[in-house]
Amino acid sequence: MGKRLLGVAVLGLLVAVVSVGCSSKKKTGEATAGTAGMGEEGLGAGSSLERARQGLTPGEEGPLKDIHFAFDSAELDDQGRSTLRENGNWLKDHSKSKTEVEGHCDERGTVEYNLALGAKRARAAKDYLVALGVSADRLTTISYGEELPLCHEHNEECWQRNRRAHFVVLSE
Repeated sequence: MGKRLLGVAVLGLLVAVVSVGCSSKKKTGEATAGTAGMGEEGLGAGSSLERARQGLTPGEEGPLKDIHFAFDSAELDDQGRSTLRENGNWLKDHSKSKTEVEGHCDERGTVEYNLALGAKRARAAKDYLVALGVSADRLTTISYGEELPLCHEHNEECWQRNRRAHFVVLSE
């Protein structure tokens, strides 16, 4: 996994260098494919990358619950929307909190594809929370693609756990 994370970091730096010369602007608080593990707010103590750096398994714990996605999809299902409503209520009750939404994928697909899909998943969750009344400036997104799985087995049950949006409270 170390070589793979190094490869993603190098890819992210390459994209960052190339994008400096481009005229398009990146929206504040939005991570894009190629910037895995790099967010504008820095890493929260509970972020999946920070936990991996400490030798811990990326977690599902915290006041906000993960949502899961179907294979090759960033569409929210009924269960995901229900969980997001609960998360939205918590965020409204904790109006000073800032949260990072992490997009994750299973191991199938290329690194680039999974980074892009993870970004779409994080964005779908953020957009739904904003539609529920959570201020967009309190939410940032980041994609880790397939790089930080919860489960390492090669079966559908495991892959389903890895296809998720994870929420890290950066400050309360």
